[in-house]
Amino acid sequence: MELSDLKAFVGHQDNFEIRVITHASSRFYQIEMEDVEGNRHMLTRRGKPMLFRSLDDVYLELKRSGIHRAYLVQYDAHDEMIGRATHYRDPLTSRMPLVF
Repeated sequence: MELSDLKAFVGHQDNFEIRVITHASSRFYQIEMEDVEGNRHMLTRRGKPMLFRSLDDVYLELKRSGIHRAYLVQYDAHDEMIGRATHYRDPLTSRMPLVF
């Protein structure tokens, strides 16, 4: 989903969730949006995934789009490495609410 598409979507929809995705071994962040139907969209620029170097950069871009709440989700390969099921969508263990 392009940034302009996200701004338009936020303007006429109110039932969606924004996730700020980070990986344990990376210092970059990506933004993912999940709509009511469960479709997930990564934020892109000219067809390529947008990467942010800091949460401040993420906050600024989301504020420009009219978004003031999101969840921080950190992917950690530990569970996969030891054979346990991943729990990225479990709100109590893998997501931290962000309000800005």
